[in-house]
Amino acid sequence: MKIMVTGGAGFIGSNFVHYVVDNHPDVDIVVLDKLTYAGNKANIADVLGDHVKLVVGDICDAELVDKLMPEVDAVVHYAAESHNDNSLKDPSPFIQTNIVGTYTLIQSARKYNKRFHHVSTDEVYGDLPLREDLPGHGEGVGEKFTPDSPYRPSSPYSSSKASSDLLVRAWVRSFGLRATISNCSNNYGPYQHIEKFIPRQITNILSGIKPKLYGTGKNVRDWIHTNDHSAAVWKILTEGKIGETYLIGANGEKDNKTVLEGILRLMGKPEDWYDQVKDRPGHDLRYAIDATKLRTELGWEPKYTNFEDGLKHTIEWYTNHEDWWKDEKAAVEAKYKANGQ
Repeated sequence: MKIMVTGGAGFIGSNFVHYVVDNHPDVDIVVLDKLTYAGNKANIADVLGDHVKLVVGDICDAELVDKLMPEVDAVVHYAAESHNDNSLKDPSPFIQTNIVGTYTLIQSARKYNKRFHHVSTDEVYGDLPLREDLPGHGEGVGEKFTPDSPYRPSSPYSSSKASSDLLVRAWVRSFGLRATISNCSNNYGPYQHIEKFIPRQITNILSGIKPKLYGTGKNVRDWIHTNDHSAAVWKILTEGKIGETYLIGANGEKDNKTVLEGILRLMGKPEDWYDQVKDRPGHDLRYAIDATKLRTELGWEPKYTNFEDGLKHTIEWYTNHEDWWKDEKAAVEAKYKANGQ
């Protein structure tokens, strides 16, 4: 089997590449990545070779995509502009990459009749009411997103991902594209760009900078370790039913304040050693995933069910890989400071 992984040098994509190399070494991989600021060749440098090739290019480049597509059996589409704050400042790259790029890929996959898996986000569903009684160990009740939840995106980022989802669904119905879609909750783990919430807080502490918390910190995210996400995507790619949407989540609901205080505690700092900054415009209140369909129909189960252990693992990675993020730290913080965040 040979697969194309778009965005395979980014955070979630590179972790998927590592997962496939570690668990399915007979699979050949072509990584197609534009190597924007969020893509880093270093993320996959240790696996490049006979079975993993990197092609530096744009998913919007129809000629390049058409050249690569006949060589592969399937496409796993991770490539996306994904940072909400960036989408609020300049939506145009999100429209181009997330919508036009997806269109370019599915047109080619349709032309050559290739299996296509589209990786998306729970943010397409908007947000849910806040809950004070968050589950401690994956239990509890409350409204959650399901594959039948209506789309209510609230940012340029999430609306561009919703658009790409709908394109894939239309190509399945109208043109017989052999595609599946997954919508996943917030990922954390190694190789995540330091502009994102968890690695930003970790690298702030490592740099002697007080972490920053948006607003009251009551906004809730449903966290999943990126390795569990990778295992789920592989399961859907190989066993999922064409035309179906699967939600990926690990019952990891935590509010941002709790996550930040946990990072501070694990890194030996007082839990109140942070600054509160102005909230993000249109900041979604709560995400929560119901992954019942994935668990019951495909038999997937998350392995990283202890969030604190996952955080420890992530903190250790950023502590031991300072050379991976140090050069970018000042520029990232300057960008946030300019926005008062």
